[in-house]
Amino acid sequence: MPVNANDPRVKRTRQLLMQSFMELLVEKKNIYSISVQDIAARATVNRATFYAHFEDKFAFLECWMREKFQRKLKEALPDSSISNMSSLRTLILAVFDFLARTRQYMTSEDRQFEPLFEIAMQKELYQLLFEWLSKESNSSVPQEMVEATSLITSWGIFGSAVEWSRSPQNRTAEAMVQDVLVVVAAGLAPVMT
Repeated sequence: MPVNANDPRVKRTRQLLMQSFMELLVEKKNIYSISVQDIAARATVNRATFYAHFEDKFAFLECWMREKFQRKLKEALPDSSISNMSSLRTLILAVFDFLARTRQYMTSEDRQFEPLFEIAMQKELYQLLFEWLSKESNSSVPQEMVEATSLITSWGIFGSAVEWSRSPQNRTAEAMVQDVLVVVAAGLAPVMT
């Protein structure tokens, strides 16, 4: 039976599972070595409760990464909106910063989770851009164009940040962000005018 994500008990249990995972991560220093049993035991729930909330460890990790990334975006853009090029620049810089910090703490065993984390982050970025462009775009622009622009923009920002985070010593984040902003602004022009 699916759980109701709005039920306060469900929220508390998920929060307890996430908190337990974070505590284990501090202790064990890598994601790979933390099992579902470890998380459930630390949260003082049984494995069946864990599986009532998450299909498996991968679904849990995707949710965890999305929540971490959402917090970073909310911290960077407190009102959760992009209103101009300055806030778009802030968003791009937040993505670069988040990826650099995430990569810094990943162990070689944890690298197997990178694609899962990257997809989770890109989905969040897409959703934020789609909401912004849906509100801000010219009313004559078809919804499909807004969706395509959000998709291309989110992957452009995210892909650039991923590539940069793999070799940050080659170029400063500031310089890379400035170039990405110029390209992204040009790509947004058709839906914003």
